[in-house]
Parts: sequence; structure tokens; C-alpha cells
Amino acid sequence: MSAYDSNPFADPVDVNPFQDASVTQATSGGNENVGEFNPFSAPDMGHHSGTTIPISAVSSQPAILQTSVEHSAKATATAAQADLLKQQEELERKAAELDRKEQELKNRTAGRANNGTKENNWPPLPSFSPVKPCFYQDFEEEIPEDYRRICKRMYYLWMFHCATLFLNVLACLAYFTVDSQNGVDFGLSILWFILFTPVSFVCWYRPVYKAFRSDSSFSFFFFFFVFFFQTAVYIIQTVGIPRWGNR
Repeated sequence: MSAYDSNPFADPVDVNPFQDASVTQATSGGNENVGEFNPFSAPDMGHHSGTTIPISAVSSQPAILQTSVEHSAKATATAAQADLLKQQEELERKAAELDRKEQELKNRTAGRANNGTKENNWPPLPSFSPVKPCFYQDFEEEIPEDYRRICKRMYYLWMFHCATLFLNVLACLAYFTVDSQNGVDFGLSILWFILFTPVSFVCWYRPVYKAFRSDSSFSFFFFFFVFFFQTAVYIIQTVGIPRWGNR
């Protein structure tokens, strides 16, 4: 009955649940640990710099490649492209040259198959001429590339020799018109022109042409012998001996 003796309208006892001994010990220990921890204390930040970098000091612009590096890369790419184009042009030129030579060889082979022999092409006479060419001459086909230049020079030397003989005829003719007693020189100059022009072609130009074409030692020997003899004759004529048909 004692429980019914209490006054239900009396003020309740003010009980603080946090005054329990276990709760008080836990809260007091946590406050001490929290009070001792300082994230901005000097020991914890000893390895950081004390200087603060303002945000405005940091560049907000994007990273840009230096101009010199760009120019160097562009120059290298341009040079490489130009080199490739040059090599390509060189290869195309060589390919075209090979195709041309191959076509010429096929044409020559076909012509030989039809005719059986090479068709003479020298001297270059018109088609209506009753006299036909007597020799076949082709530097590009018959003469090796190493000797082609000097062989052409020998051909030009022969042409110069013929032109000199013709000019000698004109000089003797002019001298004959002044003095009729020089008819012998004029007649001999015509003979030298008619004789030495074909003889020089057959006796020293054709041998040297054959020597370069087939690398013949006999042709070289024959050329040097005849050419030396003719050079000696011309040296004597340059002295100006009368009645020799030279002026």
C-alpha cells in the first residue's frame, strides 16, 4: 500500500540521465582528446610551407606550346615531305626513262625482225634521193654511255674537218679570181675536199666509232695510225708550201 501513498500530483523527481557515472566518464575523456587535437598546429604542419599562394597568382590561361617548338616541328615535317616528293619525282623520271628505252628496244627488235638487218641511216639523205644511206649510226643504241660523249666529239671533229676543207676551196677560189696563175691550188683544193671528206670518215671516224661500240683494240690502233698520218699532212700544209692546194 505504500505505492498508493505517494502523491501522484506531486512534482516528479528531476532525474538527469547524463549524470550516470559511465556516461560522465566517456564524455569527459572524449572532450579531453578533442581539446588536445589541433589540425592546424605546427607539429602537424611542419612539412608544409608557411607561404600561402593566392588564387589570383595562379595563371588561369591554358598551356600553350612554345612558338620555336611549333616552327621546328613544322619545318621538319615540311622538309620530310619535300624529300619524299623529290624521291617520288626521281623514281617516276627513272621509270619513264626505262619505259622509253624498253619501247625503243622493242621497236628496234621489231624492225630487225621485219628487215633482217639494220637499216642504214647515214648520211641522212632525203627519201627522193637516188643515193641511199651507206652506214648505220646511232649513239644512243650502239655506243655505251661511258664513251658516248667522246664519240660524239670525234664526230663533231670530223664535221669541223670537212668544213675546213670547204672553206679552203672558197679561199683558193678567191685567190684564183685575183691571179689566174693559182689555178693549180684551186684544183687541188677541190680534190682535197672531194677526197679527204669521205676518206677521213671511212679511215679514222668509222674505226673509232667501231672501237667505242665493240671495244676493239684493232679499231683503236687503225684509228690512231690514220689520224696521226692525216694530222702530219695538215701540219705540213699549214706551213704554206706553194702549189699544195691550200690557203
